[in-house]
Amino acid sequence: MNYLLRTAIYCIFTLHCVTSSADYSNHPDAAKFVDTMVTEHQFERQQMLDWLASARHQESIVAAMSRPAEKSKAWHEYRKIFVTDTRISRGQEFWLENSDTLKRAEEEFGVDPAIIVSIIGVETNYGRNVGSYNVIDALSTLAFDYYTQIEKRESRRKFFTTQLEHLFLLAREQGKDPLTLKGSYAGAMGWGQFMPNSYRNYAVDYDGDDFADIWSNPTDAIGSVANYFTKHGWKEGQPVATKAHIEDGKSVDSKELNKMKRPTKTIADLSAQGYIPMDSLSADLPAFPIRLEAKYGQEYRLGLHNFYVIGRYNPRTKYAMAVFQLSQNIRSNLCKADNIC
Repeated sequence: MNYLLRTAIYCIFTLHCVTSSADYSNHPDAAKFVDTMVTEHQFERQQMLDWLASARHQESIVAAMSRPAEKSKAWHEYRKIFVTDTRISRGQEFWLENSDTLKRAEEEFGVDPAIIVSIIGVETNYGRNVGSYNVIDALSTLAFDYYTQIEKRESRRKFFTTQLEHLFLLAREQGKDPLTLKGSYAGAMGWGQFMPNSYRNYAVDYDGDDFADIWSNPTDAIGSVANYFTKHGWKEGQPVATKAHIEDGKSVDSKELNKMKRPTKTIADLSAQGYIPMDSLSADLPAFPIRLEAKYGQEYRLGLHNFYVIGRYNPRTKYAMAVFQLSQNIRSNLCKADNIC
């Protein structure tokens, strides 16, 4: 069911349609939210109402949330967005410009610098596209007017309500006006596209100026992405994924493919099922099978623990694979041109 039809159905049954000039201080769900901010976090009630009154409903945000590229595009189409010559070249430039910071982050956090560079490349094209929405507009729209209950996905609205809560908390902690912070249509911010709770939990001041500036400071962005990965279990020196093929005479269980969950089976287990890795890997490494829709057929991979960790950024196999392949291309080009391997 397309978004316009869902919205129309919702309007018919609830008589609750919101225009772009919505005053969120009067939204039916706002009263409980404001009560929470006042009683649990000691915000001034009138200040909260003023902020919510300034937030604006953005129909384009709901539309964008309804058609994410990870779902709407086949792998070979999705890959062409992120693993491009331009993004690889810009990744090389970013690495060389920030080589000292990346080296320090690798030493302190144990995270592969190619992955850090690739994440920033996939998320914002190295700071060129950090988002132009007011974060308060994005999160208010998604917290209060994202009609996912029609699809029984009310948890998404709860998630964005929590993010709106964290937005006000981080603004207070950092001495920022929450009306001025910019980000993506989903409310993600800065070079590494951190949601507000991720900012509060993982953003770091990596240049010592007492502010974790992920919006305009690549040094803080690098340190913050590295910290995010290490806090989510990145294993230093471990592989990320490998190509695989299906053993002759074996059939695969489609239900277990592309499950972005912490791997519980091992290379040995999957080999016994017919997934044969093309690289020589330890048989006891945790892994899970992946099938990708290539232009002329199906491709198979085995995602390892660090692939799963990339998925903590975005739990889609296409996303994690794009990050991994972009990182491989950037490293390969740097190795050839600048002897950084």
